[in-house]
Amino acid sequence: MRILLTNDDGIHAEGLEVLERIARQISDDVWIVAPETDQSGVAHSLSLNDPLRVRKIDDRRFAVRGTPTDCVIMALRSIMDTPPDLVLSGINRGANIADDVTYSGTVAAAMEGALLGVRSIALSQAYAFGSEFGPSYDTAEAHAVGVIRNLLEFELPADTLLNVNFPKDAPDMVKGIKIVRQGKRDAGSLYIESRRDGRGNPYHWLAFNNRAPSAREGTDIGALKEGYISVTPLHLNLTANELMGKLEKVIEKS
Repeated sequence: MRILLTNDDGIHAEGLEVLERIARQISDDVWIVAPETDQSGVAHSLSLNDPLRVRKIDDRRFAVRGTPTDCVIMALRSIMDTPPDLVLSGINRGANIADDVTYSGTVAAAMEGALLGVRSIALSQAYAFGSEFGPSYDTAEAHAVGVIRNLLEFELPADTLLNVNFPKDAPDMVKGIKIVRQGKRDAGSLYIESRRDGRGNPYHWLAFNNRAPSAREGTDIGALKEGYISVTPLHLNLTANELMGKLEKVIEKS
């Protein structure tokens, strides 16, 4: 099995190092194509107005000055001689659950893999928000190989991907795996923090509060809170099929 690794935290991220160790337990044909710098929050963006600079680190390791989506496209369309059988994106520094999936470069890289016809899985490690030391990847490293091997047994339909999140609990405290739907964050979790620089000019930070999101049964938020690994199947077609008939009736009246 040929595996492509990427992320949004950058080529030097600890989570990518952990993911490489995980991938090498599954295959010895592992390629890494990741952003040169941190691209967190860039979602499924493409670099259309700037050239993509590629830095070769070794025969199967490359840094791209671009987004996670750029990295997957460059890997499949330029860098790799044959396409991968699996794209693994992560391991992200922090969970990608609920509305995070619409912002996440980690999830977007897996989306691009799915768009290009490759089985793709996004992986993220939760940790206590605001922690001075950041996440420990011990839980992801202890459980990811088993999770990935199990998921490889499932035949994913076209244009779908899997989003996996590991709880912040210690490896031996993980209760199991739950297949769950995407949750919903509280509307007030995102806010703007305004400040002034040394010359008195205003500037602004997008920030998230420290309140734990409301956990609902059967969601990724709830699974992580309960100490489970969450697995959420996502599809690329965003059509709200349940609204099609209602909209047709409105149009027919006009």
